[in-house]
Amino acid sequence: MTAADLLRKENKARLVRAIGTAEKNTSGEIRVHLEQVCKGDPYLRAAYVFSRLGMFDTKDRNGVLIYLAVKSRKFAIVGDSGINARVGAGFWNDVKDAMASDFRAGDFTGGMERAIVSVGEKLKTFFPYQKDDVNELSDEISYEDNQNDN
Repeated sequence: MTAADLLRKENKARLVRAIGTAEKNTSGEIRVHLEQVCKGDPYLRAAYVFSRLGMFDTKDRNGVLIYLAVKSRKFAIVGDSGINARVGAGFWNDVKDAMASDFRAGDFTGGMERAIVSVGEKLKTFFPYQKDDVNELSDEISYEDNQNDN
C-alpha cells in the first residue's frame, strides 16, 4: 500500500474538510503529510517536511503538521514556535496517544480527523480567527511515496 492509497477518495475529502473547518475558527494552519517510509526518528523527519512545506513562513508561527509514514508505521506532530510557546508537550502527547489508539483499532482516517479537530480547538484558543485572516497554506494532503531525502 502506498501513502496515497491509505485514504480512499472520500476519506481524503473528509480530512481536507476537517482541516478547512478547523481553520475557519483560527488563524492557525494545519497540514497532513503522508509518505511511505521514515528511516529514522519520525519527529525529525516531520520537522524536515514541515520546513520543506514552508510551514515556518506563517505570520504568527502557528502551523501544525500531522505526519504519517505508512509502511514504517510511524507518525509525529510538529507545531511551530508560536503554538509551542502556548501548549506544553503534554498536549502533543495526548493527541499522539489518541491517534495511536485509533490507529491500533484500524481507524486511520478517524484518528487523523480527531487529531485535526483537537489541534484546531487548541489553535482557536490561542490564535482565534481574525476577519482579515488569509489561508496561508494549502489544506490539501501532501504525499511523498518515494523518499529520496532525509
